Amino acid sequence: MKTFARVAVVAAGVILAPMAASAGERVTDAALGGLAGAVVFGPVGLVAGGVIGYTAGPRIACKIGAKRCYRRSHARRYRR
Repeated sequence: MKTFARVAVVAAGVILAPMAASAGERVTDAALGGLAGAVVFGPVGLVAGGVIGYTAGPRIACKIGAKRCYRRSHARRYRR
């Protein structure tokens, strides 16, 4: 159990450290993805969920309606 906790802490640090300088919502998406992955698949899921949350998190939030997303194509259609 101690090994799992150490791996989880190190993996979370590796995932979140470089992202601290990027946008706040990406860090949140990565943390939520990492948490969900860790619950389901353990340390490997933590890393995979963090990466997926960071890269696809904003797009997923747009699709489920959790965040407003403005697309240029929609803006052009409504202007006419």
